Formats: sequence, structure tokens, C-alpha cells
Amino acid sequence: MAQEARMENQDETRGGRGRGRRGAVPPMANVNTAYVRMRNPFAPQQAFSADQVAAMHDGALRVLEELGIKVLLDEARDLFRKAGALVDEDSQMVRIGREIVTAALTTAPRSIRLRAANPAREQVYELGSMLFMAGAGCPNAFDNERGRRPGDLTGYLETLRLQQSFDVIHMHGPSVEPQDVPIHLRHYAMMKGQLENCDKPLFVYARGRQQVEESFEMIRLARGLDDAGFRDGVWATTVINSNSPRQLDLPMSRGIIDFARAGQMTIITPFCLAGAMAPITISGALMLQHAEALAGITLAQITQAGAPVSYGGFLSNVDMKSGSPAFGTPEHIRACIGSGQLARHIGLPWRSATGAASNVADSQAASETIMALWGAVLGGATVTVHSAGWLEGGLTLGYEKFILDIENLQTIAELATPAPADAAALGFDAIADVQPGGHFFSTAHTMERYQTAFYRPLVADLSNHGSWVEAGSLTAAQRATAIWKQKLADFVAPETCAGVADRLDAFVQQASESGGAKPED
Repeated sequence: MAQEARMENQDETRGGRGRGRRGAVPPMANVNTAYVRMRNPFAPQQAFSADQVAAMHDGALRVLEELGIKVLLDEARDLFRKAGALVDEDSQMVRIGREIVTAALTTAPRSIRLRAANPAREQVYELGSMLFMAGAGCPNAFDNERGRRPGDLTGYLETLRLQQSFDVIHMHGPSVEPQDVPIHLRHYAMMKGQLENCDKPLFVYARGRQQVEESFEMIRLARGLDDAGFRDGVWATTVINSNSPRQLDLPMSRGIIDFARAGQMTIITPFCLAGAMAPITISGALMLQHAEALAGITLAQITQAGAPVSYGGFLSNVDMKSGSPAFGTPEHIRACIGSGQLARHIGLPWRSATGAASNVADSQAASETIMALWGAVLGGATVTVHSAGWLEGGLTLGYEKFILDIENLQTIAELATPAPADAAALGFDAIADVQPGGHFFSTAHTMERYQTAFYRPLVADLSNHGSWVEAGSLTAAQRATAIWKQKLADFVAPETCAGVADRLDAFVQQASESGGAKPED
């Protein structure tokens, strides 16, 4: 994207490059387009040879053909049977011929339009796009002032507002689980939170047919959509995790079917841990991951040919002493890059993830997340989940960690913006103006560009030691506390959210009084 595409009213607390003309961009266009619409600038790397990737793909097809996958949902087994798969009802095992998988891959779309309340935040989900989601699915929250605590509705809403506040977060997700809301009513609160506070692509949990259908209806009501409008692109995404090894449970299978029939996107993501739920070798774990992902993709396509679906990979290793998941390891990075190779082998966009096993926002957490992030970026991931805030292997969403990770994502976004190298940028005349041993601080070339030439850090403190001490000797995490607090204090819902509560309240009240919807076991 062109340097000129940057919005002109960024401020220092946001990070990025300031422009000077404050408030010049209308509210609906109040986005940094260079951060919102990102393409991966790096050539995809290879962890395995083309022959090895082809062998993994062939081996995955063999797993599905000869060993099969256990499918707990009757409706899903029936769909596989009608497509020609061999189904054993007693064991619930489904053996899927490679011709069925190959046919499914021909109908799966290569490019998917992700809709958003604000058209400026719509995305094209395809290979080459580079999107980020915050840490999601965390049962706990942590910040330096309130400590570690169970996730509640306050934490859920706060973290949604933090997601909304940074343009480099592209898709919403449930960073903190609102456990103080009864489970049969929770999806109402979670959808209201997104629809009343956010204008980016939305997330819906696949926790049972009624919950999914009611969540879809809330999107239609909030956005004023009829059925055709709801099907015009993807308004909701969900993540489908298989139960490795080789099992699709009831809500995951039903989620694939329901999203496919509604024209919404499933991100099929086996969560394989090498040495635990998958072979201890990365190539073997990748082959199993690939087989499980292909099974989910096939179910989506035999349900509705052309249904929007994404390949997904979230593969790392375990600590063989404790059994705990590890992130940012050499094995994790290799798996990320290998997953990208498999996704490109079948031609589909794909989802990766970062992660941190560390319990606090320390150097371990930073290293784990950054290394995993580079694995996803160099693997060519379309979307990288858990890219901001994840701690304890996903058990906690850290507010300071979220802000610190945003700095890393904005750095990646800056690298995705081409640097000019025309005659003016090369600055031959500026070099000629400065005598040997001189400096460039006051050249015309510098003075014309200094306000926007470099990335302005969000968290990092570039002052000298004396200035840092005078300012209170704050650590990066302490500075991050001030940033998230200010973001929440200043938060104003996007103008597209105006009137949403009025359109949803009657539906939510009636549905709640009718007993809500329990998740599917």
C-alpha cells in the first residue's frame, strides 16, 4: 500500500506515523488503511521440500481412506454416507475416499469477502492477505492493577473495546469468556457486546444449532439485513477444533453444517500437539493435522458446495517433562511454515496462531509470541489468531501483554508498507549537501520528512537513561497499563453501532424469557 494511504490523524498513543492535520478524516474513514488492508510482503518460506509436502498430503488422504475419522453427529455421518464415504454406525467411524476430498477442494472458495459494519474494515480473506486476531477463548483475565481473575462480562467488553481501538486487529474474537453470564444466555451478551461496540468482522461460537441461529438473527437485526444480504459475503466466522486424534464432536460437526448452510465461514483448525495428540515428529503431526482439516473442509463442501471455509493449523509441541503446551519453539515455527505449505498445496487460505506459555508478560512471553508470529508471517498465514494478549497457553488474556503485542503487530504492518526508493527518497542532493563527518538533521530532505519518516512507538521508550529516570523509571509493562486504561477511558462506540441496542433488546428479552439456548454437549 502506498505511503500516502496512511490516515492523517494518528496520535502518539496509537503508534504509527503522525501527519499533523488532526481530525481531517471523517469518522467512517477514521482508519489507518495501511494497517487495515494488509498484504504479506514476505515470500512464503519452506520447512519441507515439495516432495515432502506432497507425501504429507497423500498420507493424510490415506489416513482418511484407510483409518477414517470418528464423527459423533448422526447428521454429519449421513452427509458423508450420501457423498460416498464408508460409514460404520457401530463405531461411528467414517472412511472418506480421496476422490470425495478432491471434489470438495475444487468447490471450496479461494477468496472470501469478510463483511463488516464499517465498509472500510471489510477484508478479502485469501492467500496473500495478512490479518490478525487478538487472543481468544481465555477463561481468565489479568492486568497489573486488578490481578488475575475469572473472566466476566466486564472483561469481555473491555477486551472487545481494546480490539476495536487498534486498526491492526482485523477480526473480533472472544478474548475473555464472560463466565458470570449463565451459559444458556451467554451468546446474547457476547453478540450484543460485539454489535454494540465494534465495526469489524464478527465471531460466533459454534456451541449448538439454536445458539448459532440466534446469533445469526442478532446480526441480521443489528445490521438491517434480509437473508440475501446476510448471505452476501461472510458476516460471521467461527473456529472449528477437531478432537485430535481423528474425531469430530457434536457441536463442531453441527457448527460446520450450520455455518455452511448459512453461507458463513468455518475456520477448520485441528489443535494438534506433537507428542501428545499427534505423532512426536513435526511431519507426522502435520500429516494428522492435514487429515483432520481435510475432513472438516469436506464436510462443509458436501453440506453446501462453495461454502466459505478456511484451512487451519495450530500445531506445536509439548514439554515432554510436564506435558504442557509449548509455543514459539523451533518446532512451533517449523509447524507454522509447514502448515502454510500444505495450505498452498491445496490452494486455500489458512489460519495460524501465535501463543505464549509464560504466566506473565515477561521476556519469555515476548519471545514466545514474537517467534510464533514470525512463523505465521513467514508461513503466509491469512489470519493469525491469539496474536495479542495470550498468556498461560490461553488460560489468561493479559491487558499489558495485549498492548505490548500490538506494538509487534504494528511493526509487521509497517514492514508490509513498501518503502519509497525513487530519486527523491534516495536523496542524492542531501548526501551532496552534507560534508564528511557532518549530519543530516537540518537538511531540507530531512526537514520535509521528519514528522512522518519513522514509526512512532506505541509502548517503547527511546529516551536516554536520565530522561527515563525522571519520567518514573517505568517498565514497558507499566507503560502498557497507562495505554490500555486511556484507551478504555476514551472509548466511543463506532457510529455504525448507533441504534443497535434498540434493535436487539426486544429479541434478547423474548429469547431469554423463553429459556435461552443451552450449548450442545
